[in-house]
Amino acid sequence: MMRPNRLTLVTANRDRGSATLELAILAPALLLLLGLVALAGRVQVAAGAVEHAAATAARDASLDRTGDAARTEAIAAAERELAAQDLRCAPSSIVIDTAGFAESVGQTATVTATVSCTVTLADLAIPGLPGSRTLTATATSPIDRYRSR
Repeated sequence: MMRPNRLTLVTANRDRGSATLELAILAPALLLLLGLVALAGRVQVAAGAVEHAAATAARDASLDRTGDAARTEAIAAAERELAAQDLRCAPSSIVIDTAGFAESVGQTATVTATVSCTVTLADLAIPGLPGSRTLTATATSPIDRYRSR
């Protein structure tokens, strides 16, 4: 059996504790990276939910017969879709353009829904990150040109 020489023992003692130091240096960077991944995921899911809410609102509005009924139905549909995605908007805004209902029968017309939602990001606790982000989506749906309006 070979006995370790003095040089091997000195080198082994010099490396002792280096793993702890490496972990102390890398841990904040890894936590920051994990926080940024969570941020990207939250923003992406919220953007998809806002786009879906705008599309649903425009489609539901295009199925109604009058502008007032379309506006009421579209706002209810957008709020329902945002709630179904468990998206809590700090302030939200739903704007429905029903000017197409004023067009005469036989004319091409559309309904446009614009949904804005401010998503809070403060609970992620990433330094330098803004507290919220506003996401906006617009969708347009055609109105049947031969339906009475």
